Amino acid sequence: MTVGLDDSGDTLRQIENDVTDLTFSTPRGVQDWTGVNSSANERGLLLADFQASVTGVFNDAALTGIHTVIKDIGSNSATRGFSIVHSGQTLSNECVATDQQWSRAGTGELTVVVPLQLNSTTVPTWS
Repeated sequence: MTVGLDDSGDTLRQIENDVTDLTFSTPRGVQDWTGVNSSANERGLLLADFQASVTGVFNDAALTGIHTVIKDIGSNSATRGFSIVHSGQTLSNECVATDQQWSRAGTGELTVVVPLQLNSTTVPTWS
């Protein structure tokens, strides 16, 4: 699996070496439009969305270290390209990185969680 995230200069960087956990979802909004004449719910799908959470270990290596790629999230509101490639299938989205949540355990490891949310009108689709 590969995981790519744009740095603040809009260059896609491969960060999978530093990623220890990745969750993502492609939820859809749902509207209930059940009429009073119905005995069961009727629902329709609304807009598509994408959300991800990337967990990684501290690495400040030039260009490809996760810290190098995300260190300015708090001060730079640029959108970030994000891509996942697995078994030849690619899921790419333009996202906003909303935070970088750092944690240092008592044993010394320094980890970060980066939440991402869709920032484009493009429906998330595997290709």
